[in-house]
Amino acid sequence: MTTVSSSSLVPRTSPLVCPVHWKRAIALIDMNAFFASVDQRDFPSLLGQPIAITNGLRGSCVITCSYEARAQGVHTGMRLKEARQLCPNLVQRPARPQVYARVSTNIMQALNDVCPDMEVFSVDEAFIDMTACQRLYGSPVRIARLLKQAVYRASGLLCSIGVSGDKTTAKFAAKLNKPNGFTVIPPWEAKERLRDVPVTELCGIAEGIGRFLADYGVKVCGDMEKLPISILARRFGNPGRRIWYMCQGADPDPLHPDVAAPKSIGHGKVMPPNTRSRDVVLTYLQHMCSKVGARLRRHGFEARTFWVGLRLQVGWVGDKVRLPFFSNDHRKIYNYCREVLELAWQGEGARQIQVTALDPQPESMQLDMFADDPEKQLQEKMLHQAMDSINRRYGEFTVSPARLLERSDMPNVIAPAWKPDGHRQTI
Repeated sequence: MTTVSSSSLVPRTSPLVCPVHWKRAIALIDMNAFFASVDQRDFPSLLGQPIAITNGLRGSCVITCSYEARAQGVHTGMRLKEARQLCPNLVQRPARPQVYARVSTNIMQALNDVCPDMEVFSVDEAFIDMTACQRLYGSPVRIARLLKQAVYRASGLLCSIGVSGDKTTAKFAAKLNKPNGFTVIPPWEAKERLRDVPVTELCGIAEGIGRFLADYGVKVCGDMEKLPISILARRFGNPGRRIWYMCQGADPDPLHPDVAAPKSIGHGKVMPPNTRSRDVVLTYLQHMCSKVGARLRRHGFEARTFWVGLRLQVGWVGDKVRLPFFSNDHRKIYNYCREVLELAWQGEGARQIQVTALDPQPESMQLDMFADDPEKQLQEKMLHQAMDSINRRYGEFTVSPARLLERSDMPNVIAPAWKPDGHRQTI
């Protein structure tokens, strides 16, 4: 991360002179080495230093790293030991997920204040549909500059922006001149600009699809126009049709501003290698059940069917748990999951645990009139509300089951699907 000055907000590449109004204008805002940049912002001594973010000081895998580290070959997903061999002066930094989440929320709100047509793509990326805003602000290039300034005012951080007429081309453009890039690919030039780009460089085209396309002679985007769209449609359905258009700079996918209703809500954690202690396993189990229950309650959901599993050397063991009623009570979830887990697990060495609510639905606003003890049911509901309120104010697990005093000291991480609003906001 470089020291920010007023000139830092000037586009790295001068955009072409374009017509003022575009039929469709999409921008992709991508933060530069987001977690590392936040740490460098908060701790000036880290400016210009190669730093690697890990999950706590005991973390052994690089979550992300600064551009100074990337210049020496370090990359996300690399083992820390290997990274130190490439970069002996690498500075290890423990992740601060709550801080990153707060900064992300501020950035997304600032973007929303400029253009409300937004899809939060991840914790550090967002698509902005600038089409309607052209009447208010002018050209897409001018709007993109306003977005870049809004990000800096909200966070003190630089970002890279890609501007085009569709989501895929805008995302491709955003990564061309990182960090602090500003790349414009007008929609009428998108097809030609993508012509020699390998298809697997586009977001959404993984290696498996790339191999399928290669079998038909499609290796770069320019080859796609020779392939009938029906071949992709037969193999992949509507996503295949979208891929055909993506490679020609005409991705038809609209923005998706709303967070879809959850299909599942779960939490998992890696345990010490070859864990055989029943007490340790039950502590991790209760930890995960407590997190699932709290998350269900936070977003107004309850569930009846859960999956609980332990990962052994040979794979996962576990089963589905079906409660006699819908619930978000972590104690009930734990008791039923423990029964199933103890039947499935015979003491083999375990290394990971997972608890997932498989059928979350909106929580009932009324108490169960057929419950054996409605008064007790009301008391439990009020107890959960008080406990959740305390934990939100003073920190997660300030009030918790006694067993969780022995829970893992590994810090939380931001889930890959994290979004500032809705049920996906998990840490």
